[in-house]
Amino acid sequence: MTYNEEANLAECLRSVAGWATEIFVVDSGSTDRTREIAARFGGAIYGHPFETHARQWEWALENLPLQGEWVLALDADQRVTPELAGEIQDLSSTALEGIEGVFLKRRQVFRSKWIRYGGYYPKYLLKMFRRGCVQTDPSDLVDHHFFVTGRTLELKHDLVEANKKEDDITFWIDKHNRYARLLAQEQMRRAKGGRYVIAPALFGNPDERTVFLKMIWARLPLYIRPFLYFTYRYVIRLGFLDGKEGAIFHFLQAFWFRLLVDINVDQLRREEVRS
Repeated sequence: MTYNEEANLAECLRSVAGWATEIFVVDSGSTDRTREIAARFGGAIYGHPFETHARQWEWALENLPLQGEWVLALDADQRVTPELAGEIQDLSSTALEGIEGVFLKRRQVFRSKWIRYGGYYPKYLLKMFRRGCVQTDPSDLVDHHFFVTGRTLELKHDLVEANKKEDDITFWIDKHNRYARLLAQEQMRRAKGGRYVIAPALFGNPDERTVFLKMIWARLPLYIRPFLYFTYRYVIRLGFLDGKEGAIFHFLQAFWFRLLVDINVDQLRREEVRS
């Protein structure tokens, strides 16, 4: 899935070229060299207007002429390490028997710094799944998540996520300013009875645990929870060990962004009362 991703796309496609059976790129109107780069790596390019990340992936999975039984769903700023590529290729039909989805370990890189602490690594994402067994959550307005109801597998090696566009902190702030409003809208909808597509479970798979924690988060008081989360990440989970770039990341992502979401939630609630 791409939109003006010339800074990131080459590394993403290079990491799968040569061993992925087929490569599809769904573009939502790029005006830079994104399509040229995709063509250079043999990617089949499809255009589709963007609504949300979840709906874009839903369209892709329903409309692309996928031939393989398994799909590895990557964002343009993600790349498969050689170790992970080897691990995926070594998966046997026996190892995958009865498996519907595979969790990969995301290694977050922010402004060239690996964010290793603060509870941010490893974060398991379901990025590989058996075609026909997966679903997305249309209620996701910001992030997208893939869900399966059957058995899953966790791999050992890393999927690197490093958005070079975010080296410009203005880009990061502008993007998260937009996301804060959308996430506030999403939280308001879920508070009114919007259900997750999977059941929460503290001791379930990584996605089930995430849903469980999101439901706990929703019950915490506005304006207090960003302070609690930042303290948890930066102090209790040793985020300060990530150095200067880590301090910037944990402060912006765990505190500033969450506070901005709460401000937007508060504002939306007031607008509802006035209406």
